[in-house]
Amino acid sequence: MRTARDATTSKTTEHTEHESIEHEDIAHESTEHRGAPHERRSAVPLDGRRIRAAVIGTGAIASGSHLPALAALAAEGEVEIVAAVDIDADAVKRFCADGGVPHGYTDLDRMLAEQCPDLVSICTPPTLHREQTVAALRAGAWVWCEKPPVPTLADFDAVEAQEGTDGGPYASIVFQHRFGSGARHVRRLIADRAMGRPLVAHCQTTWYRDAAYYAVPWRGKWETEGGGPAMGHGIHQMDLLLDLLGPWSEVRAMAGRLVHDVQTEDVSTALVRFESGALATVVNSVLSPDEVSRIRIDCERATVELTHLYGHSNDNWRITPAPDAPAEDVAAWQDFGADVPSSHLAQLRDLVASMRAGERPRSSGADGRTSLELITALYKSAFTDATVRAGEIGPGDPYYTALHGGAPGWDPATPATPATPATPATPATPATPATPATPAAPAAHATHEEASA
Repeated sequence: MRTARDATTSKTTEHTEHESIEHEDIAHESTEHRGAPHERRSAVPLDGRRIRAAVIGTGAIASGSHLPALAALAAEGEVEIVAAVDIDADAVKRFCADGGVPHGYTDLDRMLAEQCPDLVSICTPPTLHREQTVAALRAGAWVWCEKPPVPTLADFDAVEAQEGTDGGPYASIVFQHRFGSGARHVRRLIADRAMGRPLVAHCQTTWYRDAAYYAVPWRGKWETEGGGPAMGHGIHQMDLLLDLLGPWSEVRAMAGRLVHDVQTEDVSTALVRFESGALATVVNSVLSPDEVSRIRIDCERATVELTHLYGHSNDNWRITPAPDAPAEDVAAWQDFGADVPSSHLAQLRDLVASMRAGERPRSSGADGRTSLELITALYKSAFTDATVRAGEIGPGDPYYTALHGGAPGWDPATPATPATPATPATPATPATPATPATPAAPAAHATHEEASA
């Protein structure tokens, strides 16, 4: 069975005998704007025509989320789905046949040169995102890339360096939980301080994944998945929390590998301070049978809570006022308006509007980088047993180029020493006077958690 992103597309230098696979009964056509694979092309004006879209990777996230969103806008005359790419020739044939996509390819460069898409949806494993995004940007296409955007901050900065400087093309990340009527309403309330200052928050992504989930070869590995549940699962709620509360200033974290035989963590916790002064707890887990995604924000005059799993509508939000809050204020806070659920479609509408306006879209550039920076800082804090501040991880920092940062017990190249069996506890003896503490070893958490695996 093909799962969310098991289907990967070709690297931009790979060619196969199935480079172009045309849909049945549709003749092969090259566009008149053919260009060299890595020759930079300017974005083409979009006024008065449909946006030409292509999908890279044809697994479940492509067929279940990206294709329906693109098809919905195609039905409205906004976009035209022109091509799909996957290294699995049979998979891309099925995808094209099922979705009515005219051109199927197993080579990304050839598709970009022949079809000249305006927008590329990237639905492949994270390790491929940088190369594929850069190839699309250089071909003049805007990019809508599944999360996590890329494995490291170094990769993100390399991608951003390839974006257009005035009017695009830009690379946007799929953070669909930011979008929809509920998130929009609460964002406005918090920005306007309608419920007073935000003070305390909780961000929770506690899901359950069994051994079969990690049997997919690229999962649970730093090189191919980027990270564990903080990176691959909790990133959505953490991104939404940042979108609601604004910039963070510092983080203190712990991470564990408690159940799964993986390189990454399977649970993490963090304390986050925001520039506003608000404090938040963050929990990310794949060990939790009672699955839930939750954000709670306590403001001076009301508590806002979102409880859902993989997406939310107005009914998933609850606002509880303080006892003395005026009834008319409460009524305004609790009026979310027409229900627009969070979804790929909601974000795609916003992205298409930005494309037509020639404006940088939300969840791109610095706005898209902030959640990746927080996650990177979370890992650094957990593996070094130190507080990490916003902006401190840059070139020269080992966590800038690898989320494990080379930490013993977490870096695959430096496995931890196997745990020794626990011995029975002995009765406590009277305490002796304390001696000055010695500094903690940087890998203290890593060693402990490796022993617990």
